Amino acid sequence: MDLYTAIHRRRDVRAEFTGEPVPEETLRRILDAAHAAPSVGYSQPWDFILVRDAGLRCRFHEHVRQERDVFAATLSGEAARRFARIKIDGVLESTMSIVVTYDPSRGGPAVLGRHAIADAGLYSVCLAIQNLWLAATAERLGVGWVSFYREPFLSDLLGIPTGIRPVAWLCVGPVTHLESSPDLARHGWRQKRPLTEALHHDRWTP
Repeated sequence: MDLYTAIHRRRDVRAEFTGEPVPEETLRRILDAAHAAPSVGYSQPWDFILVRDAGLRCRFHEHVRQERDVFAATLSGEAARRFARIKIDGVLESTMSIVVTYDPSRGGPAVLGRHAIADAGLYSVCLAIQNLWLAATAERLGVGWVSFYREPFLSDLLGIPTGIRPVAWLCVGPVTHLESSPDLARHGWRQKRPLTEALHHDRWTP
């Protein structure tokens, strides 16, 4: 699969996981791809926690379910009806999870290139996540980014040290298929914004 195909085939997977094992050599390739991401000051501020334990995943899933209810309570009318149809995670269905963290002290105390933009380290972690996601897509694996959680809960659940931030809980595993369009578009939550609306030339234009 070439790069452009992987970019456009990539999906945020929820319901399509099979639960089948991820071959260790495949897992190593996608983690190598993540670890090859660019980073500010070559700080490589990420770590990857491989979560296979069923008990941990069940506890996290229950927390996610509770946070889903919190968000649902803020909706009404058609928005509430649309959201009720949307599956928000594949924590229990996926083969495993990968939690990606950010250590702002990595490469310090003077991180080259971060003095003016404090979030540059966080951006670096997001690049590692994108590398992992595209590599997994090229390997015919699915990835789902779960965002319905509170960071302190996840840090406590996995024993993440103080000062290190959990950035993403990624569900990973073989899938039956990848949908032709994103779930949120298929369920009518939002539609894709045309590229032409995102383009500006030289200065911001309304």
